[in-house]
Amino acid sequence: MHHRITLPALPQRIVSLVPSQTELLFDLGLADRVVGITKFCIHPEATVKEKAIIGGTKNFHFDQINALQPDLIIGNKEENYKEGIEALQQKHPVWMSDIYTLEDALQMIQQIGQLTGTAAKATELALNISAGFGGLKPMQPPVSTAYFIWRKPYMAVGNQNIIDYMLQRCGFRNAFSGLNRYPEIIPELLHEANPRLILLSSEPYPFQEKHIEEFRAHCPDAVIQVVDGEMFSWYGSRLLHAPGYLQQVIGEVERLIASKA
Repeated sequence: MHHRITLPALPQRIVSLVPSQTELLFDLGLADRVVGITKFCIHPEATVKEKAIIGGTKNFHFDQINALQPDLIIGNKEENYKEGIEALQQKHPVWMSDIYTLEDALQMIQQIGQLTGTAAKATELALNISAGFGGLKPMQPPVSTAYFIWRKPYMAVGNQNIIDYMLQRCGFRNAFSGLNRYPEIIPELLHEANPRLILLSSEPYPFQEKHIEEFRAHCPDAVIQVVDGEMFSWYGSRLLHAPGYLQQVIGEVERLIASKA
């Protein structure tokens, strides 16, 4: 993003504008230095409740942020909005991440460690995450997959985002990777794609088991599963737990596909 920040000392008053990076800050032992978070920052549940809420990821309350007097604000190019970030940059040091792959996420973790004086913890975390993903065994052969994040209208995951990357690592071949990042999917397009697997994410739209039949009407032969969206899209310290969860999903999908054969 071609924006350089200079910190005269280790930051003591941090505002996080990204839920997965908020959780990372806490897991790096920085709870006492986090002063502001968004309303979507829900982990770690027991301690985020103590922090000031500065709005959402795409609608900042600038007066509240200014009152917190942050010496570092941490954001993300996709999750936050350009105009809001540019306004904050006029008054405060704002560090931004831009995440597309696991490698991007590991680099982000280590960079935040360097910024905050927790480099040793961040490096250990990154190594453990990398080792976990190194043991992930993907579907063989890959299975055509549609991953839905929204309903009314249906929206799926396209290309150039961390979820698309996670699907690939699982051996789930994204049926809509040739479209834009988060395409709207009309029923006709879903029929044409005819994915073998449909994954319904628990976030941002809270898909539940009751929605499975709705999608089965469009693709009666597909395996349809509700999945934990955080495990596919959160790119902070939650990645430590993602490989085990993803392996369970892969195993369940393999079992269900085999039962339909």
